[in-house]
Amino acid sequence: MLTVRKARKEMEPKQYLKLFLATRKPTGEDKQALLEEFCSQEQYLDAASRILALQDMLMKDFEKKNRIEDIRRQQVLIPNGTVGKPYEARLLPEQYGWQDMIAFRLEGVEITGLVYDPASGQLSGIPEQAGDHKLSLKYQLEGDGATGTWQERLLTLIINPDPRSLWKNRPSDKEDPYWKEDEITIAEKLGNKYLAVSSKRGRSHANTGGFRDDDFAFRYFSENGWSIVAVSDGAGSARFAREGARLACSAVVEFLGQQLMAGAFAEMDTLLTNAGAALDAEAQKKISHIVYHQLGGAAQHAFRQLEQLATTSGALLNDFHATLIFTLVKQYSQGYALLSFGVGDCPIALLYNDLQSVSLMNKMDVGEFGGGTRFITLPEIFQSDSFAGRFGFKWVPDFNYLFLMTDGVYDPKFEVEANLEKPERWQAFLADLKGNNAENTAVALKPGNADLPAQLSAWMDFWSPGNHDDRTLAILF
Repeated sequence: MLTVRKARKEMEPKQYLKLFLATRKPTGEDKQALLEEFCSQEQYLDAASRILALQDMLMKDFEKKNRIEDIRRQQVLIPNGTVGKPYEARLLPEQYGWQDMIAFRLEGVEITGLVYDPASGQLSGIPEQAGDHKLSLKYQLEGDGATGTWQERLLTLIINPDPRSLWKNRPSDKEDPYWKEDEITIAEKLGNKYLAVSSKRGRSHANTGGFRDDDFAFRYFSENGWSIVAVSDGAGSARFAREGARLACSAVVEFLGQQLMAGAFAEMDTLLTNAGAALDAEAQKKISHIVYHQLGGAAQHAFRQLEQLATTSGALLNDFHATLIFTLVKQYSQGYALLSFGVGDCPIALLYNDLQSVSLMNKMDVGEFGGGTRFITLPEIFQSDSFAGRFGFKWVPDFNYLFLMTDGVYDPKFEVEANLEKPERWQAFLADLKGNNAENTAVALKPGNADLPAQLSAWMDFWSPGNHDDRTLAILF
């Protein structure tokens, strides 16, 4: 069409007139003089000039309409944004072959909370309003500048809602016989160390008004200097898991408290009071026996308590499925003794040697059982040859942190078990606690920090796509 228009535009009126007459009223050689005379008359040449100008105008208008329609139909995809998250995209005419636009602007972006810079083509800002927003692309083609006319092409910018805003926080049923608080966060002195612990109902449970299945318990015995910290993760598939976790934790604290008061750890006290920086083989053997006997007895006591609860309540034992990890800690003149037991996929980790060393103090039930975990409510736990491998003992001059956590924290922060034994991952975890995270939420793990419970509670709300389980984290420092 451009070629035809150009040909007509460059054609002389006399040429056009001859061509026009020749195609409609062919004349013979004998009338060529007549044709020449007719096409030379001013009135007819003027008419031909007007016709050529009109044809040129029609062609221009059609080509412009055709171009506008092409631009309207052209696919233009603007990246989606999310409310509250920094957004940046580039939108310039040359990206889409629109070099024939002599002017260009984008309107309507202000309702989304974004701004557009036509010089750089950057559409940026922090979206404030979710939805499918219609943006108006205003532009001028050749000739529009003289008339002041602006063409319009509508574009769609999708701003997704903040995923967090989609989660509900429905209260749990306080009339339920096994009801407990949806969140508990505590920070207090525990012997010569400090304990900060938080247990929060996960978003998946809060969204439906479900219960917090995780639980914990702790106690310091001033009479003998021992401290106990226990953490449990109730199985999501078990209808009374929340009570199973609560009872498992309280049962081991109760049992070990009685054993401590009865002098069951007196021999260990003697061995460790006289110990040096390293324990000899004989002392190690005796201590291992005490750990196995006493902590194993605590685990069996928890099992029996849960078994009794199932019988009296008319429920099944597996209705109370829960993991269980617990640690006993005591300071002696030469260092700290840490005793541990674990069943399930919740880690106990000791960070020491100025954050350069880490010891995973329990066997974690991951992978070996096809992705499934083990529970304190399973009788085979106590009958298996691997039961002895569930205990741990550590003798260190001092330590920086002792961590106990459920998989609601472990999964998003460490991802796989192998990372739990890497000091650099724990250093990164501590940096996260100190505020190096997307939310800039910091926890000051300092003795006497009155804001510590509130800080830890806020940190426990961290966002991790796909990780919305209950979370429990205990930190002894």
